[in-house]
Amino acid sequence: MNTTKNPMVQPYLFFEGRCEEAIEFYKKTLGAQVNMLMRFKDSPEPPPPGCVPAGSENKIMHAQLQIGDNVVLMADGRCSGKTNFDGFSLSLIVPTETEAEKRFGALAEGGKVEMPLAKTFFAARFGMLEDKFGVGWMVLVRPADAPMK
Repeated sequence: MNTTKNPMVQPYLFFEGRCEEAIEFYKKTLGAQVNMLMRFKDSPEPPPPGCVPAGSENKIMHAQLQIGDNVVLMADGRCSGKTNFDGFSLSLIVPTETEAEKRFGALAEGGKVEMPLAKTFFAARFGMLEDKFGVGWMVLVRPADAPMK
């Protein structure tokens, strides 16, 4: 919850019918905690006609995952079965190279490595991948002389 007067930006990912699977994956790979989960059947108001296909009452209308100090919002959306996560990546900043290897490898399972983890001029380790849901990730370990924020 935003307790300041400053605006917040939070990612909101639509998994088009695979949200529950994604939640379990991120719990396993990133240690995510579920702060809140509501299924379409639990909504105090039914979705507008044509918004969600019949038989989707057990799909996720809204969920909040806590990953470290951050909240990622997600849902099944319209349950179309076709995710589209083009044009952005989530950046996962970890404190050690060992943790980077662990998280990168776990997120890459069933996905596609776009740039293997390696030392760069701006990071002790940096790599890019697309997970099995099509979500882009950049895993980064800042150099020892860069403060974690």
